[in-house]
Amino acid sequence: MSPSDDNGAPGDVLQRTITFGGDNAVAGQIHTLNTFPSRDPQAVRPLSDIQEKAGLYESDDSEVGSDAKEKESKTKNVDITEHMLSIEDVCTKFSITVNQDRPQESFGLSTKQAADLLIANGPNALTPPKKKSSFHKFLICLSSLFNLMLIAAGILEYILLAIDYKDNKSNIYMGAILIAVAFINAGVEWWQQRKSENTLAALLKMIPAKSHVIREAKLESIQAADLVVGDVVFLRMGDKIPADCYVFSSSDLKVDNSSLTGESEPQERTPGNVMKNPLEATNMVFNGTLVISGEAYTIVVRTGDNTVLGQIAGMTAGEEKAESPLNREIATFVHIIATVAIFTAAIFFIAGMCLYKDFPFAINFAIGTFVAWVPEGLPATVTMLLTIAAKRMAAENVLVKDLQGVETLGAITLLATDKTGTLTRNQMTVTNIWANGQLYSSMRGHNDMGEPITDAGVTGVREIIAISTLCRSVKFDRTDIPMEKRQLLGDATESGLVRFAGARIRGEFDEMLPNHPKVFEVPFNSANKWMLSVHKLAHDNGKLTLLIKGAPERILQLCTTILYQDKTVPLTDEHTKKYDETYEYMASRGHRVLAFAQLQLDGAEYPEDYVFNKKTENYPKSGYTFVGLSSLEDPPKHGVREAIGRCRSAGIQVMMVTGDHPLTAEAIGRKINLVIGETREGVALRTGRPVEEIGEDEYDAMVIHGEKIADMTERDWELVFRKPEVIFARTSPKNKLEIVTQAQAIGHICGVTGDGVNDSPALKKADLGIAMNESGSDVSKEAASMILLDDNFASIVKGIEEGRLIFANLKKSIRYTVSHSTPEVIPQILYIIVPLPPMLTSIMILCIDLGFEIMAALTYAWEPAESKNGLMKLPPRKPVTMRSIAQLRAYNARHPPPPVDPETGKPKKYKWPVRMAKAIKAPFTRVWWQDRMEKKDGEVLVDGDLLSWSYIEAGLISTMSLTLTFFVILNKHHISPRQARLMAKDTSNNYFNKDSPDYTYNGRTFTGTDQFYALNEARTGLLFSIYILQVFNLFICKARFRMPFGKFMFRNIRTFYGFSGGLVLLCIVTYIPPLNSVFNSSYKSIPLYWLIAVGFGFLLLAYATCRMFVLRKSRPIKWNNTIQGLHMHPTIWSTRHTTKSIDLDLDA
Repeated sequence: MSPSDDNGAPGDVLQRTITFGGDNAVAGQIHTLNTFPSRDPQAVRPLSDIQEKAGLYESDDSEVGSDAKEKESKTKNVDITEHMLSIEDVCTKFSITVNQDRPQESFGLSTKQAADLLIANGPNALTPPKKKSSFHKFLICLSSLFNLMLIAAGILEYILLAIDYKDNKSNIYMGAILIAVAFINAGVEWWQQRKSENTLAALLKMIPAKSHVIREAKLESIQAADLVVGDVVFLRMGDKIPADCYVFSSSDLKVDNSSLTGESEPQERTPGNVMKNPLEATNMVFNGTLVISGEAYTIVVRTGDNTVLGQIAGMTAGEEKAESPLNREIATFVHIIATVAIFTAAIFFIAGMCLYKDFPFAINFAIGTFVAWVPEGLPATVTMLLTIAAKRMAAENVLVKDLQGVETLGAITLLATDKTGTLTRNQMTVTNIWANGQLYSSMRGHNDMGEPITDAGVTGVREIIAISTLCRSVKFDRTDIPMEKRQLLGDATESGLVRFAGARIRGEFDEMLPNHPKVFEVPFNSANKWMLSVHKLAHDNGKLTLLIKGAPERILQLCTTILYQDKTVPLTDEHTKKYDETYEYMASRGHRVLAFAQLQLDGAEYPEDYVFNKKTENYPKSGYTFVGLSSLEDPPKHGVREAIGRCRSAGIQVMMVTGDHPLTAEAIGRKINLVIGETREGVALRTGRPVEEIGEDEYDAMVIHGEKIADMTERDWELVFRKPEVIFARTSPKNKLEIVTQAQAIGHICGVTGDGVNDSPALKKADLGIAMNESGSDVSKEAASMILLDDNFASIVKGIEEGRLIFANLKKSIRYTVSHSTPEVIPQILYIIVPLPPMLTSIMILCIDLGFEIMAALTYAWEPAESKNGLMKLPPRKPVTMRSIAQLRAYNARHPPPPVDPETGKPKKYKWPVRMAKAIKAPFTRVWWQDRMEKKDGEVLVDGDLLSWSYIEAGLISTMSLTLTFFVILNKHHISPRQARLMAKDTSNNYFNKDSPDYTYNGRTFTGTDQFYALNEARTGLLFSIYILQVFNLFICKARFRMPFGKFMFRNIRTFYGFSGGLVLLCIVTYIPPLNSVFNSSYKSIPLYWLIAVGFGFLLLAYATCRMFVLRKSRPIKWNNTIQGLHMHPTIWSTRHTTKSIDLDLDA
């Protein structure tokens, strides 16, 4: 690894268990990750003795204990013996040859051997764990609140049929339809979930686990599933071990075995072993565990179900995911509607019994009212909308592992992103070298200061090339081809140095390491931030030379001399000043800077056969000779500048979290729209004042060193998050986790990118963890909720826009769907209060809700944004403000965290009777009402404006239309509204049925057949009236910010498919005679009376236009402020930067 990598060793940790997903070799396994404890002392506290004794909480102790014992028993009795074999025995057993001294030159298996073994033993994959059956999943969908209520209503219909068969014959159809609707609704939801799971599984195959193997003396990358016993596998830091392997060569290899043994401390692994227990063997590494540091060459001894992990049962459980904000809002809305529906039905059942003393009549009326309130197709609609959005995001190289992530990405308010590989190309190229007091440029025409490198043998340059060649962990796929054609396996920074060295010394490069073999090495780690190696490189005083490279400030601290003017001289303040000036020049151009040093070891103290030891650190740690600096450029990716500009324009705070030097990070940030304003230091330099005198309101940008994070107070964090431009430099993964924790504490919805093993705590902690596909480690992909298939930040912005669009379309769909509730409920009320003839039957209501309405509502899934860039100019739907922070703190004070079991680290769960009692009691508490009445900033899915339009404004206009249509059609049959009321009020004769008695009024006689067909024709007109009004409403609801007319309303061609399908359905139930008796419709209905609804449709459109005009005047849209200085031209221009001009005295 490179000295500039961001990985770091975590501090105090807690264990968390996650389930491996996907189709790779360890799908379905569990893995214990180290996560950091909360800073809140109240977050984890022991349980009260009183609570425990009272038995208020469900205890998992016995289960945990039994699981632990069972797991311990099984791990002690695993069937594996290869750890007791010598390397020779292992090679003989698997018919391979390896080179222990130079493992990279091992031959490994032949291609034919590997192919034969793969056929004989099968792929290296575990048998998938047992999952819930499809039937079980269907039952879960069927048990939703809406479906259970529909089934109960259907059963009641059949009970009424049994009580009075003659008067309730229609209940045969009604009960069947209600129950069928519940099953169909569950079936749609189940089918969409299954389809989503299959789609995501297919997409996850695009990112299979990879392994580096040596076959026929060539290092290549293959899928982990294709590994076979006998394969020579190369492991390095960040890898997830793909099989059980025998270690025959290693360098500072440490593994995390916590998924198997529960041991949280990293375990060192080296060749040789004296332990009998295979899990304690020092020469074995196991499938599913992680390489924490170092590297090794290993031999695969077990694959698939034959691995230790495959033999251990009961390891498929994972932790439950938290519910997304969108799901919580939908669930709240569903429960409110269900409560209103049940309460209203109960009230009208009581009213019906009081007025008419007729139980079947009252229960039928109550069921009709209940069905009118409930939008039965809403759950299936939401699921399908999210699924369609997830598929669109996959096309934009954003793989959503959970449908909840679709909307979460659109809701984020803060995005903490890595630099290397995400914002930049991760293609490092050496640009400058400072050595021997001279600045050199390695690229012609690059507008660099310094002399071109014409001779690789000059003092200083020669030493830097030698250190780059010898002190490295980069590996090649093959060495029999020119350097420029080789594939390098390793860090991008080291790869850049190696390519630079190889291009300068050509054929000598491959001979240097064999001629000067490595005898000792300390790999890079985030604690030291350097890599050290000792080689057999002779000099006047001995045979060994120590070489080191790493972070400049760390290397300089270890040096007492410097290579200057062709001599080794004591390091003075003058040298340090020139070092600082050069470092600032390099870093200010956005380059990554590394320092190089060496120490010629005295042969008397360190003879050629001296044995170095990492544990005792018996190597010199000071007194080195500083050789020089090298800068490498990693240019921004194309599209990143515009992407960050769009994020900032959308009100999202973008922070860079990097391990680079602050000057380097700031320079890159200025190239990509991340930093535009001045920092505090910049203002001080411009005004000539001390930094301490600069006020908080005088600067907008901050660059914070990672070492300062641990000492930051709550006040410091508030100041940081108030600034629009923030960069954290020289950070570790622990710092990244702290940044996420602090941001969430004030209400930010955080998105975090990461690619390393130690990034997994931050990815898991974030509201949306985003892993890299190409450069990310396996564990980071598993911890994340989303994967960027192309590692490009611009893909995140596309995902954010898609997330915002799906939220807007969900809101439009719900706004449209519930608008028909009022026109369905009011006729039920008029039927019993006035009374009037039954204007709508329950089966007609179901025809509306599950017929043309659901067809039309689904078309919003393809609805484009109202304007091209409008969504990305709006603030996040839940912005973080001073008011929102105060509200969040007050809410947390009202709701203290639940007690946590100190043994499991998980909150204790109340037993179900206690949970039920609390739920019933909650509405009668002040806290419950305070939570719901508190006015919050931001936007929710179902708000007052939506409810007002749907239930009151559009609902009442639609009700007037259908009522007028109903009475006009009755009047056509010479039945006036007053006459209809009198007939309905006469309960003794039960008019408007075929067998009703004749009714005479003003000399005109109406037979039962006349009454029946007149009412059915009026009902049919009413049905079409609702449809026509909803077609107008379908287009009106497209406009949230614009007037409800214009070309944008007709861009979605599927809208026309939706309402056309609804019209066809209505015509079928109206004009096909066998269906008339079922749906109480009339084939004699003529379109002439539809014109009434058309007229009211234009009235609704005019009202919506006036309403939008008034709202835009009284509550104008809060667009984000324009950010001055954003450069939105293509990023390629950002690489053509201006060189910072400073005076450097580089002459001798």
